Amino acid sequence: MDERLKWVLQETASQMPAGYERRHYMARVVSELLDASPWQAEETLGWNRKTVSKALAEWHGGFCYVDRYHERGRKKAEEHLPTLLADIQEIADRFSQTDPTFRTTRVYTRLTAAEVRQQLSIQKGYSAEELPSEETIRRKLNQLGYQLKAVEKSKPLKKIPETDAIFDELHRVNQAADADESTLRLSLDAKDSIKIGEFCRNGVSRVVVKALDHDFQSDEKVTPFGIYLPQQGELYLYFTTGKVTSDFIVDCLTDFWSTNSARFPAVTTLVLNQDNGPESHSRRTQFMQRITDFVDHFLIHVQLAYYPPYHSKYNPIERVWGTLEQHWNGSLLDSLETVLEFASSLTYKGLHPLVALVSKTYETGVKLTQAQMTRLERRFRRLDRLDKWFVHIRPLALTLAG
Repeated sequence: MDERLKWVLQETASQMPAGYERRHYMARVVSELLDASPWQAEETLGWNRKTVSKALAEWHGGFCYVDRYHERGRKKAEEHLPTLLADIQEIADRFSQTDPTFRTTRVYTRLTAAEVRQQLSIQKGYSAEELPSEETIRRKLNQLGYQLKAVEKSKPLKKIPETDAIFDELHRVNQAADADESTLRLSLDAKDSIKIGEFCRNGVSRVVVKALDHDFQSDEKVTPFGIYLPQQGELYLYFTTGKVTSDFIVDCLTDFWSTNSARFPAVTTLVLNQDNGPESHSRRTQFMQRITDFVDHFLIHVQLAYYPPYHSKYNPIERVWGTLEQHWNGSLLDSLETVLEFASSLTYKGLHPLVALVSKTYETGVKLTQAQMTRLERRFRRLDRLDKWFVHIRPLALTLAG
């Protein structure tokens, strides 16, 4: 075969995309010029004889092999380790925090990829041989939304002497709760009030949205309160135009458990992760009265497990607020209905939240007398030296029976 012709045939084939089209061309050339011989094609043109045989089979048989190039290459680590991503996320969540401005949903891990890999072996039982490399773990962390952030020496860390001990106990309580089928962990908190009106709120949008040129004082505000189930990824949002009081908080909890208790027949204990806010801390007499009534009504144990002061951002529910802000950012929250509709269309952990408006008006400043609180205090089992942050309440009927 003429050398120039060989070069033209080879160059033409190399310029064609791999797959059926190239094989179709090769089959025609070999059939017309090389007596349909894969061996001659390999010797003369340098084409792989197995590929040419495949091409000739297609050409003469009138069919086409399905090319599955997307299935080639090394499989992702999670394909042979199906729980890997969930395990990485669980480990990173224990050492992460939200963007304190709530402008993004990004969380920043305090762990390195090497440490995550080590913890996968220690906590989850993976062997060093089956785990992917540190670089792969690093990519998985980025894929899950965890990003490293430089530590800034700009503000003194606000800590109390008990902070580290509180976090240690929280880790123990939460880990035990998540591993126990008879215990359900809930994360509770309220977001800052939202002004209702045609305010820009420093949002951005791909379409023209015109807001008032000044953010005047709004006559109407609404406050979201959330109940989040970290293990299930479920979110329940309650909105009120009034104050978030102790009674409001427990009423929301009561509504949630009345609706969902049948789904968790094995659950005998609720662990409540909260910050030590003014309406829900363990020395707030009305809250403790109402939560004790809740315990007695549903015959269920409640373990109060609070985050230390200045560290409420570690509470899982706090991450919801960043996602919610990002979700309705750039839109005019000009009516209560708009706020509720936006909240309902939110997707968090792949699920839409259950949204409700609480229309009841709650009285503020309700509290027990010192004598009443002294009697109620006998019902509580507080943790030594961390008594403000960890309180167990047992149903009265079970206490008397036991």
